[in-house]
Parts: sequence; C-alpha cells; structure tokens
Amino acid sequence: MEMLQVKNLSKIYGGNVTYRALTDIDFTIRKSEFVGIMGPSGSGKTTLLNMISTIDTPTSGEVLLEGTNPQKLKKKELALFRRRQLGFVFQDFNLLDTLTIGENIVLPLTLDKRSVKEMDEKLQEVAKKLDIVDILPKRTYEVSGGQRQRAAIARAIIHSPALLLADEPTGNLDSKASRNVMETMEAINRNEKTTMMMVTHDALAASYCHRVLFIKDGQLYNELYRGESRQAFFQKIIDTLSLMGGNAHDLSSVRV
Repeated sequence: MEMLQVKNLSKIYGGNVTYRALTDIDFTIRKSEFVGIMGPSGSGKTTLLNMISTIDTPTSGEVLLEGTNPQKLKKKELALFRRRQLGFVFQDFNLLDTLTIGENIVLPLTLDKRSVKEMDEKLQEVAKKLDIVDILPKRTYEVSGGQRQRAAIARAIIHSPALLLADEPTGNLDSKASRNVMETMEAINRNEKTTMMMVTHDALAASYCHRVLFIKDGQLYNELYRGESRQAFFQKIIDTLSLMGGNAHDLSSVRV
C-alpha cells in the first residue's frame, strides 16, 4: 500500500533570477516504511520536505498522501489534514517553554478538543513507549536535549499520524543522544508501523532507515536499500555521500 506518492515534482522560485530547486522528483513511500533523504546543503531536501508537509506548493507535479492531494483542499480542510495526517519532528525540538513536557506532548489532542481522560490515557501510553514518564511534569529547560527530542517524537505520534516527517532530528544532539533518538524512531516504526520520512545530514541517523534517497542539485541522484547489517549500510551511505561531493561539513564524522 502506497502511503506517499511524489509525482514529477518540480519547484521553481521566481524573482529577478529564477531558481530551480527541484526537477521532476518521482518516488513512493510504502505504508510503514522508514525512508531517509540525504544530499549536500542546497540540494533541495528541505524544499521537498516543505512540499510534502504542505507548507510550500509545487510549481508542477503533485504529492499524494494516501491518494489525497492536500494542495486541492480548502484552507480549513488543509489545516485539519495537516494536523491529523502528519506528525513533525524538528532539529530544534519546537517545544514551548511555558508548558510542561506532558502539556507539550498532548498539544495535537488539545487542538482537536479531545476529552481530558482520553488525552491522559494517550499521554501515559506514548510516554511509556518513549521512556519519558518521569519527565512529564518537568519544564523543557529541566531536561536534556535527547529527552526533549523524545518528547517531540511523542508529540508527533500521539495522534497516530499517517506520516511522520522529521527534519534533521539529531542535528542538535551529541552522538549518544542521537543514537538513542534513532533507536526510538526505529522502534516506533517497527512496533507502531508508523510511516516515516526523515531529512538528515547524518549518515549514522540515516543508517536506521530502510532505504535512503540521495538528492543532488534538485534531482534524485541515487537510492540505497538497507540489508541485514546496519554497519554495512552506514558504510554505503558514507561512500555515496563522498562520491556526491558537496561541502566537507555536510558529512558527519564517521561513527557507527
């Protein structure tokens, strides 16, 4: 079953000088797959993510989520679609400092006016899965970066979205916290069958995916599938990135 279909997607930004960010991108993500998107800075990864998340509109081509083209929805329907069908995890956690960790996590349910009882049950359930029950009453500045990111993942999956979109989820974390967050995402993908797409610079993070699509200069450059061994996959990712070139800082330091 195809969860996401990206068909001949192109994006051109106008202005005095037109800039072609993406050219004829074509791929599908199956239900319960975990797909990584990699490429040098300026390759079009974020543009692609923004079009899938309905933040930006394609110049041509289309994005279908479970057969629906969100761009054809009216404004109100689109807001509802985004809130119910999509979950988001960002590099800088995007948690509100004025709320406790628990309050941050239930935010999507609050917006949907669910009952307090239901919110609390869902919160306890998701917090157990992510091993963050003990930090629910705390404020964001009282917990570590890794815990904040796990809280952000909890918030992204509490409403059981069709697709979880992650943008550099390990970008602000040290290697131990990165590994922990990726193991968490891998477990959710495996146990909850949540379909996931992650944009990342980090080869270690990407090695947790089922497959990785590489984008260069706005076009699909390559695609790798993970076999049995994550270590071997990690090495293949590193090799592909070095073939692609790009800036040295785009490649994360080698650690498996």
